[in-house]
Amino acid sequence: MFWQRDEVTEILRMIENEHLDIRTVTMGVSLRGLAHPSAEHACAAIREHLQRTADQLVPTIDAIQADYAVPITNKRLSVTPIALIAESAQSSDYVPFAQAMDRAAAEVGVDYIGGFSALVQKGMTPGDRNLIDAIPRALSTTERVCSSINVATTRAGINVDAINLMAAQVKALAEATADQGGIGCAKLVIFANIPDDNPFIAGAMHGIGEAATVINVGVSGPGVVLSTLKRLFRHQPRCRLDEVADAIKRTAFKVTRAGELIGREVVRRLGDRVRFGVVDLSLAPTPAIGDSVAEILEELGLQRAGAPGSTAALALLTDAVKKGGMMASSAVGGLSGAFIPVSEDAAMVAAVREGALSLEKLEAMTAVCSVGLDMVAVPGDTSAATLAGIITDEIAIGVVNNKTTAVRIIPVPGKGPGESFDYGGLLGVAQVQPVNSFSCDRFVGRGGQIPAPLTSLRN
Repeated sequence: MFWQRDEVTEILRMIENEHLDIRTVTMGVSLRGLAHPSAEHACAAIREHLQRTADQLVPTIDAIQADYAVPITNKRLSVTPIALIAESAQSSDYVPFAQAMDRAAAEVGVDYIGGFSALVQKGMTPGDRNLIDAIPRALSTTERVCSSINVATTRAGINVDAINLMAAQVKALAEATADQGGIGCAKLVIFANIPDDNPFIAGAMHGIGEAATVINVGVSGPGVVLSTLKRLFRHQPRCRLDEVADAIKRTAFKVTRAGELIGREVVRRLGDRVRFGVVDLSLAPTPAIGDSVAEILEELGLQRAGAPGSTAALALLTDAVKKGGMMASSAVGGLSGAFIPVSEDAAMVAAVREGALSLEKLEAMTAVCSVGLDMVAVPGDTSAATLAGIITDEIAIGVVNNKTTAVRIIPVPGKGPGESFDYGGLLGVAQVQPVNSFSCDRFVGRGGQIPAPLTSLRN
């Protein structure tokens, strides 16, 4: 790996002072070819294949981290959507597949494994339904397994029947992990337009069009962007928004460059059996002060995230990040932009606590951010129908705007509006938000398919 002297200096400064990290190196592994009529045989094959394929992943990442002094926060795996593999088995219980994934992840030393997933945007096969039915038990009895369900695409429309099922599973999963504040829901995300190459948990999966083994890198730099803006405003306190966008774009270039250099070095050391996939440049916050997307919005001039102008400020930020990433690499993919996972961003939590950031304003902001309603806590007694309405609203934003969007929502058992639950670590503090009390039961209860928008007809 060839580093220019000025790149080394700049990257070291960002690491030491501005919270720059490689948030994740994720190995995507294809499980196609491992389907078998015996669930026991298939689970053993999956475990063995993951052990053999990923056995050098963590040692390689640790060696690179030591050699280059670049912090790499998480090591992860993603696999082919399990519903596609498990459906050949003569069993309707898919929990053993999750347990096999979990054991393999522990044995190779990764933090998480994504791909307990199904793609049901236009309908469900028996295997898809079996996987969805297994989610509460699968995620509450494993430590590392994460699940994603794609319920809509711009091309297919929105599967409301699947959304209703998923809303019920969110409730069941929250209750299954009630002693931990419903934490199981943090490992489940419901998507529209799910990407094949997302390295970030909980939505990571290895798409069916991917190569056999791929390395995808997720880079996060909200602290770097925040420091850039502080320096800019110190020297040019009245600078214009187009100048702000240019400064963010230049910073995103540097951050993306660091991610690609690390990713390609991982691939070089692992050898020819592994391909380089994408750099996902997503400003993913942590609970640490100064490592916050909300603080960036406030540095731009908002009193609090959620104030009027928040959606426009987030749009500026997301667009500049994407442009800077595309300048730095021809392999930018995944989600790439700005994340707004509420519990994981200390300034977002403060904005919710102070009443500046409502659920409805969050929904508006998701129209221009990278993903959607992420790590949002609602009262534990929120009905499944209301959850389905919230999910359907968010999914509609993704479908109509031809973008990826998703919902990771936690109905915190026993908690009401204004209360909180501390999950610790990167998951942060969940501040429970009030939910509109008017009913959507009759609407979501109709089920069926919301047709694809006219913009889907692109042939």
